[in-house]
Amino acid sequence: MIINHNLGAMNAQRQMSTNQNNMSDSMEKLSSGLRINRAGDDAAGLAISEKMRGQIRGLEQADRNAQDGISLIQTAEGALNESHSILQRMRELSVQSSNDTNTSEDRAEIQKEVDQLTSEIDRIANSTEFNTKKLLNGDSGAKVNFSSNANVDVASATEKTAAGTYSLEVTTIAEQAAVDSTGFANTDLVQSDGAKTVEINGRSISFDYDADDAAATADNFKNAVNNASIGVSVTGDNTNLSIKSDNYGSDANVTVTANTITEEFGLTSDTTTDASDNGVDVGGEIDGVAAGGKGLTLTGTGDTTGLTVKLSAAAATSATAKGNIDVSQNALTAQIGANEGQEMSINLKSMGSADLNVNSIDVTSQDGASAAITTLDDAIKSVSAERSKLGAYQNRLEHTINNLGTSAENLTAAESRIRDVDMAKEMMNMTKNNILSQASQSMLAQANQQPQSVLQLLQ
Repeated sequence: MIINHNLGAMNAQRQMSTNQNNMSDSMEKLSSGLRINRAGDDAAGLAISEKMRGQIRGLEQADRNAQDGISLIQTAEGALNESHSILQRMRELSVQSSNDTNTSEDRAEIQKEVDQLTSEIDRIANSTEFNTKKLLNGDSGAKVNFSSNANVDVASATEKTAAGTYSLEVTTIAEQAAVDSTGFANTDLVQSDGAKTVEINGRSISFDYDADDAAATADNFKNAVNNASIGVSVTGDNTNLSIKSDNYGSDANVTVTANTITEEFGLTSDTTTDASDNGVDVGGEIDGVAAGGKGLTLTGTGDTTGLTVKLSAAAATSATAKGNIDVSQNALTAQIGANEGQEMSINLKSMGSADLNVNSIDVTSQDGASAAITTLDDAIKSVSAERSKLGAYQNRLEHTINNLGTSAENLTAAESRIRDVDMAKEMMNMTKNNILSQASQSMLAQANQQPQSVLQLLQ
């Protein structure tokens, strides 16, 4: 028997200390709800869960970013809704002024309202903002500038277009659709005098026919077609009439239905064979890369994707036309993901009266008011296209928000499986450690009593 070293007590004390440490760990996990409270609990699990936490918080912030993006888009779209209403009212006024029941004084009064509405379009474009950021004045989108030698009528870019200076070159000239006459069959026409009809592009055109005066007959035909507003015009005289489409490109067409008059005018080869022709689209290069051509318009590819250039007729019909186009990119960037590069661009075009080509609407004459109707139709289409684009942005962001929510939820579940404690299991461990701690205390007390048996030997 020994008393200097109570090995039983030492063992019981060590076991009790272990049990108490385990019980303390269990209490910490149960009170925090976490399985990993420090790196020592699970070093690898801590590193993984912290990366997941970064992703989760990034996704949640991206969700809020997308919500803000929708709010911005709704602000811009709401302003354009009012611009739409203004343009509709301007068109209504143009139709009113086109009616010749109005006097010049009446049209002057109508013009006053048109001028005020034009100013309001500019005010909306210049004052619409979100968080002090201008939305419709061109500061929040791609800007295109072109020099006069570029021979460009209109140019636009999207958020996909890279900023820079691009060279423009025409390689294939654009052409109108045209049907030319070979001259009248006879100097003195052979049909009976009176009203005659020629069908062009499915429209019947009536004119006065004078068998004794070919030149007058040609003029009557030319005037009748030009006043019919069917998208074609006639030039020349009885020696060489030419019917051309007003537009350029493959979509432009002139079809003359054959009859005795068209045969006599030399527009068709006989009375049964129609004459027809289609235009040719412009072809060209932007920065040495072939661009898509449609009518007078070139559309960029590659780095110039989204760049659209409508050439003047003079440039599109000259294979030597060249020029430069400058693109500055100010499209808004929405961070819609948790990581670098997970973003989308929002391109908002300038929507002032000059951009819509309604800054010089003049309804003080019947001709001006009539022309204004077509101009305003084009402006309404432009605003509709911009609103449709904004609607597409919004719908995309709504799907983005749904996806971000799902991703954050799934990552949270994964992080929870790594980091959170199983309460039932840990309570079981705590109960076990509590019982073991009490048992070890009891054993330590008994072990401490064993050396006292030595006193029995001394009695």
